[in-house]
Amino acid sequence: MKFTKTGLMLGAATVMLPSLAFAQTTAPSAGAAAGSTPPAATAPATTPSALETGAKVLDTSGGTVGTIESIDGDFVVLATSKSKVRLPKTSFALGPNGPVIAMTAAQIDAAVAQAAPAPQAAAAKPDVTQGAAVADMQGGAVGTIATVDAQFATVELASGGKVRLPVTAFGAGSNGGLRIAMTAQQLSAAAGASGGGAGGLH
Repeated sequence: MKFTKTGLMLGAATVMLPSLAFAQTTAPSAGAAAGSTPPAATAPATTPSALETGAKVLDTSGGTVGTIESIDGDFVVLATSKSKVRLPKTSFALGPNGPVIAMTAAQIDAAVAQAAPAPQAAAAKPDVTQGAAVADMQGGAVGTIATVDAQFATVELASGGKVRLPVTAFGAGSNGGLRIAMTAQQLSAAAGASGGGAGGLH
């Protein structure tokens, strides 16, 4: 068995995926007469005819990897139970039970996770700036950011008073605002306990 490298394309990301090739030889028959021509060897299929929409793809141990969702020219979209990848047809070989690929479903899913960008993580990063609206976990208005530095932000409460909180206490809210895991009543109580000034919650 010979392994080469082909590209697993996920949008702009690229992951190296081993390609599978089967070597096939045909020995002449033991009873063949001297000088006779042996049967021609059948060349391995680098683009198996079994690559068709809906075909089940197996790994080299016979485990199910996924199914072929679509075919576009020289590329195939393979869908596992968790992800989808666009692969060259040459990543597949034709086994006795259908298309075979030299990776398990878990390996493909792991490659997808490593190659894919993390837009959700970037979107979830809060932008704690002066004037930003702050809401509680249910979306109720709490107040606005009055001042902010590298480590702390002071929230001016809608009910009066101010509370100084670590910047890390804020999460990204809706409509560009911020959210915090405290209610307006809890923050008001914290502000009251500090005498109505900028109480600190560290």
